[in-house]
Amino acid sequence: MRWFVASLVTVFGFISQASVANPQSAVFSSDFESNNQHFNILSGCQISREVARLGQGGLLCERGNASLISRYPVSELGLLELWVKPLSNQTSYRINILTSASVRVDSQWQQVGLIENAAGATDYLAHRISIDDPGRKFIRIDIESINGQLALDDFVLDRILLDTALQKNEQKIISGILDQLKTNKNYDVQAESFRALGKNYAAQLESQRQYLEYANAIYSSITFVLASSERNKMSNPMAYASFRTILADAKRVASPLQQARLNSMVKPFGDLVTATLTVVSAGTYAAFAEPFKSFLASTFDRSNYENADLNRKDRKFAEENGLKVYEKAETFLSELEKELQQVSTLDAELQLMLRNVEVFRKDLDKHLRDYLQHGGMARTQENYSKVMSKEESNRQQIAEQVSNHVTNKAQGYLASENTTELVQYMLKTSEQLDGMQEFKERFNQITASAITFYDRFERSIAPEQNPFTDPKDKAAWEQHAKKARTYIQQSKEGFSKAYM
Repeated sequence: MRWFVASLVTVFGFISQASVANPQSAVFSSDFESNNQHFNILSGCQISREVARLGQGGLLCERGNASLISRYPVSELGLLELWVKPLSNQTSYRINILTSASVRVDSQWQQVGLIENAAGATDYLAHRISIDDPGRKFIRIDIESINGQLALDDFVLDRILLDTALQKNEQKIISGILDQLKTNKNYDVQAESFRALGKNYAAQLESQRQYLEYANAIYSSITFVLASSERNKMSNPMAYASFRTILADAKRVASPLQQARLNSMVKPFGDLVTATLTVVSAGTYAAFAEPFKSFLASTFDRSNYENADLNRKDRKFAEENGLKVYEKAETFLSELEKELQQVSTLDAELQLMLRNVEVFRKDLDKHLRDYLQHGGMARTQENYSKVMSKEESNRQQIAEQVSNHVTNKAQGYLASENTTELVQYMLKTSEQLDGMQEFKERFNQITASAITFYDRFERSIAPEQNPFTDPKDKAAWEQHAKKARTYIQQSKEGFSKAYM
């Protein structure tokens, strides 16, 4: 089981402005507590203590259709974050986000976002979607729950990000240029618009560079690695006194050949004494558990210990304790399996996120190279390195070159009265600018998966999740859990700082 990619193990080295819901910049929030009701429930839902993600209240929505509407118009619509929990693994859902300047009966509602999720897990799942509307609007949430009830909680709406505002400005500039071409082809009238377009086009290079850095470092916190290490130890049988006692009891009555076999069976788990606990995967456990129980049964069988070269005390121990040792092993392994299921589920989620991050990084890398080429820069490693440079002077240099190229190219088409080429160039420029929106939404999904993972990780190491009954085993689990809680909290805080 791999909890991280080795090449990503570096410390966070930057504070970014990526899209992660931040209570300090929120313009709207609703957690369905008694003192924080910002939605009117139109139909299909009710506030319930039973489904709260945090705090005392959540929103329980019945199977079928339901609707909510904000009580007041929201002044600025940026990044929306909400948490959704299907109450059955058969439940899928669709959530439409709509906005309108009015709530009159004849108001026109515009769809600005759609969340869809297939049936499967029944934990709370974070969703993020960018609305990016500077107008003062009401928000309506239409919910369709299929094959079961749905819980919602913790709505947060952030301000529009700076790079989004820049993109909106770019779209206005291009629209203005095209409109002016219809009525006025004067060079001086258009010159300032071309200069503004060039500067804004170049400014988006910085946004793309930052998103690439986010992708490269999203799981790079050392504290996250330490938390994962502690979490892995909690699924290793060698970490628990019960298992070590069972091994000692089995070796006491086993023949030298059986002892050698037993050592071979537990070797994949490492050695607690030398602090080399190995990460336990579901495959390792499955290959061990049943053969180990069979080994115990045969080792404590009367025909085995009566014919073995044992002293009277050990033979008596085998006769009196064989069944107890086997039952103790069965109980312990059953408890350990519950722990391993938690770890395996988290690992599968993390591996999926890592794959999504890698695909995102590769796709954005290609987009950046295409973007540079449209900005007049050859697709060379030197130009790419300047954009990604840690030296601000290098980034400013290539940004100025791109800005000047975009401005001069557009001005050249206008000066030559080649309207067709100018329009085509403006459309291609607009296409390059709009292309970044896809990556913003994909990054929203990545960060949503990350905070969902943090939430599930924290819940999996809560004291009430301790699966063991033996006091020493419970204490060992809690000892690792305490360290994991400290590390994951530090990692979570680092993630929040890095992506706000």
